[in-house]
Amino acid sequence: MNAYVIQGITDLSENSEPLRMLEMPVPEPAAGEVLLKVRTCGVCHTELDEIEGRTPPAFFPVVPGHQVVGEVVAHGDGVSGLEIGSRVGVAWIFSACGKCELCLDGKENLCSEFRATGRDAHGGYAEYMVVPAAYTYPIPDNFSDAEAAPLLCAGAVGYRSLTLLHLQNGQPAGLTGFGASAHLVLKMMNYLYPDSPVHVFARNPEEREFAFSLGAVWAGDTTDSAPEPLAGIIDTTPVWLPVLSALENLRPSGRLVINAIRKESIDTKVLSGLDYATHLWMEKEIKSVANVTSADVREFLNISGEMDLKPDVQLYPFEEANAAIMDIKQRRIRGAKVLSIE
Repeated sequence: MNAYVIQGITDLSENSEPLRMLEMPVPEPAAGEVLLKVRTCGVCHTELDEIEGRTPPAFFPVVPGHQVVGEVVAHGDGVSGLEIGSRVGVAWIFSACGKCELCLDGKENLCSEFRATGRDAHGGYAEYMVVPAAYTYPIPDNFSDAEAAPLLCAGAVGYRSLTLLHLQNGQPAGLTGFGASAHLVLKMMNYLYPDSPVHVFARNPEEREFAFSLGAVWAGDTTDSAPEPLAGIIDTTPVWLPVLSALENLRPSGRLVINAIRKESIDTKVLSGLDYATHLWMEKEIKSVANVTSADVREFLNISGEMDLKPDVQLYPFEEANAAIMDIKQRRIRGAKVLSIE
């Protein structure tokens, strides 16, 4: 089979083709696993974090990709209830131990044995992949393969961010950064909290116009002040300045949820501006999002199916995986980027 791999840590400002196409053997499913013929795979900012070493892969070369839609073509011993020919998705969570206190409490995203698809195990930038059957998810029929792929990370992690925000219908909220995840979160907010005005902070004027087209009541630059104090803000950016700006825009007891697997290197000049009275006083909170649980993925797919949540998708041929990666690096983002593997 053909597969793209990350061969080692590299600086994307110096290397515009970080992925290498290899011919690899089709993997065989072990007990409890299924073999998928990959149809589509979303392209995520987390791939940049893997390539540049902010969340380095467990081994090299590794096949990246954790927003996978595929067809079950074989299964190992012990797999039941998952028929050959079934269309399923694979998300960031590849597996967890299932036995520790955190897993038993529904927090498998925090398990010390958490394995991430495309980082700790081969992912979906390939024609085939294997995955534990327990970590596959049926795709609602109203989504095409391309539409379904971003739901498995940008959507599912965005859903987790929204649940952690503890927003109540009618409370004003904000989104900082407006890429693949945020545009889905805005659509979810409009569905789940129809009376909550949503404000968007984004550097790119095109992203701000996109936010307006999806129902944002206000859109400004990352460092602008919203027209009203906000009950909660979700930050989806990889940098630090939006954190301080978001804290300034929170009302008393407001919560900032940071939806990023890693922030880029500490910017001491920016963080030296952190002022307790301005940014943290009045019981403001900061909450991080760590990974995603299988329950998050299932719940979000059910909700997205009910509301017919169609992501805006930019489709790339499999051969243009490097171009998709560089478009994200250079912030040429509108909606979600997806590789067509077939």
